[in-house]
Amino acid sequence: MRVIDSHTAGEPTRLILSGGPDLGSGSLAERAERLFREHRSFCTSVLSEPRGHDAIVGALLVPPTDPGCAVGVIYFNPVGPLGMCGHATIGTAVSLHHLGRLDRGRHHIETPVGTVGVHLQSANRAAVENVESYRYRANVVVEVPDQGPVTGDIAWGGNWFFLTSDAPAPLTLAHIDQLTARAVALRLALAEQGITGRDGAMIDHVEYVAPPLTSEGHARNFVLCPGTAYDRSPCGTGSAAKLACLAADGDLAPGVTWIQESVIGSTYSLQYRRGSSGGVIATITGTAFVTGDTVLNFDPADPYRAGITTQEVF
Repeated sequence: MRVIDSHTAGEPTRLILSGGPDLGSGSLAERAERLFREHRSFCTSVLSEPRGHDAIVGALLVPPTDPGCAVGVIYFNPVGPLGMCGHATIGTAVSLHHLGRLDRGRHHIETPVGTVGVHLQSANRAAVENVESYRYRANVVVEVPDQGPVTGDIAWGGNWFFLTSDAPAPLTLAHIDQLTARAVALRLALAEQGITGRDGAMIDHVEYVAPPLTSEGHARNFVLCPGTAYDRSPCGTGSAAKLACLAADGDLAPGVTWIQESVIGSTYSLQYRRGSSGGVIATITGTAFVTGDTVLNFDPADPYRAGITTQEVF
């Protein structure tokens, strides 16, 4: 299986060029569901130890249904498919350019939740025009064991997020373990109390938000992804969800730049325009670098060829 590895603002992407499972025909959403239902071991074998680690996001190239799209991509992490992924879209564009398969300029990429635009500005920098994001519910209170009430917003940015400023610790690397443990407990409490996204969708991302630590930034975040890995980047879909909340509150006007810091200090530059359904179309600009070009081997005699993972599906 040939893969190209990259990182976007510190968050890794593994682009699968060949050797993936046959997902048949149908929409990308249907094929993503088929990937999770019938080929879950594929996700863990490609991303988990001994070939990877929990923070890697996979990007599986598939034929698009829309002939106007350059490629179709299904994003997934070790516990299953993701709807959209901003950092992995930037990483995919930069990796395809590295291979000579995508020119600089504007393109469209088909994802399981819709078509997104990508403007490859240079060999390492791209701007992603996301699917429409919106705030679903504001000021939701969830009771979390050993934490008490936590108040936040539920928003869609291509994945479902619970965004809260009730952070249990400063958003720095020194507090990663505490932030992760509290975010996992918060996500479990959301599920146990029946607090969901639209149509009962599971909220699988938790985003703590706080003031920036630099003079250039506007906010800082910590994002827990499905499973127990945190996003090293400022999280593209999480940043889009944040912009949707800011727009709903009247705190950020269309076209104004917002600099989002991650828990490691990397940044995205963001803007939005109004969407046709009352939400926002966020543009997420970031930088990615190719870190590897390799072939993954799967020896039938290897007892860990399907990966080593203790992650549960959330």
